[in-house]
Amino acid sequence: MRLEQKLRTFGGVPLTHGTLLSILGDYRSPNDKIVRMIDDGLLLPIKRGLYAVSPEITGIPISLPLVANLLYGPSYVSMDYALHHYGIIPERVVEITSMTTRRGKTYDLMVGRFSYTHSSPEFYSIGIDRIENPDQTGFLMAAPEKALCDKLVFTRNLNIKSRDALEELLFDDLRIDEDSLARFDMDVTSACIAADIKSDMLRALLQLVNSLQREVS
Repeated sequence: MRLEQKLRTFGGVPLTHGTLLSILGDYRSPNDKIVRMIDDGLLLPIKRGLYAVSPEITGIPISLPLVANLLYGPSYVSMDYALHHYGIIPERVVEITSMTTRRGKTYDLMVGRFSYTHSSPEFYSIGIDRIENPDQTGFLMAAPEKALCDKLVFTRNLNIKSRDALEELLFDDLRIDEDSLARFDMDVTSACIAADIKSDMLRALLQLVNSLQREVS
């Protein structure tokens, strides 16, 4: 099988250095070949030891959320990127935003900008879903409710308690879709409240969601 055909089988899944060495076993100097593949645009370097096959070869976009999971972990995609993914906020988000139990970190890479916000393990573990890509690969992303809770809790200097102020933030500033908010699973938000981080603000969110659900029922 030709090298490009082998690379095409990986689709949008990032490759480790070890994986590349395994498919370049017939080359006398596989590391030199990797350098040439990068120079020729066949491979895109993500970080040391991690690569992506060019979408021009695979015909499949690189799964940036999967890259985010692999780049720095444990982590899951959340906040702005997840909210846009679910159609909850309208603006396109360039930066892939994630939560982690490790210290916060930011990467500016050829394939995109990735940022990680620290969360306590107790709050981190709530409301994480596995999202499937069209090519049957998957990545970890916050459920819609958790993505919004992460956004509210971990935005610096934000501590809204009144419903009026919360509505202004959600509907005027973030331009969140009310119908999406009305479909929220309140159990996830309740679990976030129990973690006792900015719980007054999350209670206001829970009351707002409850009110919206009553209006449409």
